Amino acid sequence: MKPYLINLVKSATSPLQGKNLTREYLQANILRFLQGAGAMIPLAFYGGTSLRFLYAIPRYSEDLDFALERSRKDYDFRGYLYVIQREFEKMSYQLEIKYKDSKVVHNAFIRFPGLLYDLGLSLQKKEGLAIKIEIDTNPPSGAGLDTTVIRRHMVLQLQHHDCASLLSGKLHAILQRQYIKGRDVYELFWYLSDPSWPEPNLLMLNNALEQTCWTRGVLTQNTWRAVVRERIENLAWERVLSDVTPFLEHPSDLKILTHENLLQLLDSE
Repeated sequence: MKPYLINLVKSATSPLQGKNLTREYLQANILRFLQGAGAMIPLAFYGGTSLRFLYAIPRYSEDLDFALERSRKDYDFRGYLYVIQREFEKMSYQLEIKYKDSKVVHNAFIRFPGLLYDLGLSLQKKEGLAIKIEIDTNPPSGAGLDTTVIRRHMVLQLQHHDCASLLSGKLHAILQRQYIKGRDVYELFWYLSDPSWPEPNLLMLNNALEQTCWTRGVLTQNTWRAVVRERIENLAWERVLSDVTPFLEHPSDLKILTHENLLQLLDSE
């Protein structure tokens, strides 16, 4: 598998793109190992990386986010990490895994020390590339589930939140994060720019808001756009662009990603 990664990096137009491609290839392998370990039976993939793999959003992503949507008896977080470590080591990768599973959200950082240096993407031997896995073991109820076979570096069969539920997860993040990430804003822009994308799963969204102590009442088909608009109306747009720029597949998207365009999309129904 390493020769494939080496050739992939050679195709990059810059070291930054090389790092993004390397991370994405490693993410694909992690998904493959999770699939082989049976993790995609209880878990559903969601978040920015799921948009990249499932719907080819032109933005690279860092983390792998999952929700435990089926019986916990089929879920084995530490077992999945063991499989990931074993399979990467079979492929001659060096990696370090640190995890926490004492709270509702289980997470692990999978670090590949020295890999960027070996690939000629860093001058620092100790610079590592890390991928975070995060699993919500008590997700809000009401998510719709789909299973899709895709090919990104390899063939994968992934259980994931359906389109309406993916949008709801992003709206929840935008409404409830203390600081809105530029990457969240870009994803919202991407969702809203597609007129065929379904309206949010309001059952799931309101359940998620209730979990995080939302005090502004139930969102409806007639009110959610106005509430989101209010949240993003006064964003420092320079910070939005600064956060998302390193992850864009096509930097020219910045010409379209404007505050005015996003507000216009929110005003359209």
